[in-house]
Amino acid sequence: MSESRPPMPPVNLKSLAEELNMSIATVSRALRDSHEVSEATKTRVRALAAARHYEPNAYASSLRRNISKTIGVVIPKVANHFFALAINGIEEAARQAGYHVLIYLTHDDYAREVSIVQHLKGGRIDGLLMSVASGTEDFAHIKSLREANLPIVFFDRVCAEVATAKVTTNDYESGYQATEHLLQAGCRHIAHLLISNNLSIGQFRLQGYLDALAARGCAPDPDLILHGVMDNEQNVSLIRELLLRRPDIDGVFASVERLAISTYHVCNELGRRIPQDIKVIGFSNLEAAALLDPPLSTITQPAYDIGREAARILLRAVEKKKPVLPSQSVVLESTLFERRSTANS
Repeated sequence: MSESRPPMPPVNLKSLAEELNMSIATVSRALRDSHEVSEATKTRVRALAAARHYEPNAYASSLRRNISKTIGVVIPKVANHFFALAINGIEEAARQAGYHVLIYLTHDDYAREVSIVQHLKGGRIDGLLMSVASGTEDFAHIKSLREANLPIVFFDRVCAEVATAKVTTNDYESGYQATEHLLQAGCRHIAHLLISNNLSIGQFRLQGYLDALAARGCAPDPDLILHGVMDNEQNVSLIRELLLRRPDIDGVFASVERLAISTYHVCNELGRRIPQDIKVIGFSNLEAAALLDPPLSTITQPAYDIGREAARILLRAVEKKKPVLPSQSVVLESTLFERRSTANS
């Protein structure tokens, strides 16, 4: 009968340190590629770790570093093509860095956003990616997270009052470009549809619209600026009322996707032909935009890249335990896709 051998002791930081005649702290820093350890020491530590098949304990490492390896994402909605793509980019960056993602939906409701932020103060996450609800006017709840030293990066819908990194698109230039596109197509009475004037994206897109009109010598008409709501049926009613009140409208610039779709519904109902009677362009990441009748001209944001870049900025700050700075902000360019909804009839 063969003699049983005692199990091999586990390979851990302590055993590696003893064999190398180093401190546990030095071995740990070497394995984390710390600048505090020389390259020669790192080489020795890595060689022995590989030879002994050392596997780091991720949970213990997280506890030592006081991190959860989890980031939070607060978004207005998930049934939206922009945010669906942005989440894909966020998750890709998080996965590569070994982090988990917790997603919270505000449903574009300010009170729900406040409640979520209060919940996140409990320390379940290492950092936060956030796109602000359109109804948010008071940002005290977000400022309180910043004051608690939780790293925050905003994307798309940002809070200008919080000094941190923001990942957005060139909303002003895109608003200008969309309006100029309608003007070049022959439109002279262009309606601008927006959801919220509280958020910077709405303000920038509106200013681009106004400046493009001014550059062509067209005086802005406040009656052509329509503030939509979160309810699609109400938006249809508001747009119907606008088009009936102003039959001279020959172009519509929808600054959000849902208002472009509502415009299609109203035009179909009123017998206003697109693009013969009225031309329509909108911000949209809708893959089916090219399949609408007629296909919708769009300003399409690089949603995946926005999410991925925002996550990378946040994760670098979390890993290095450094604050996120406004100077790390990134502006990515959107693309105009010209389709038949703005074609000359």
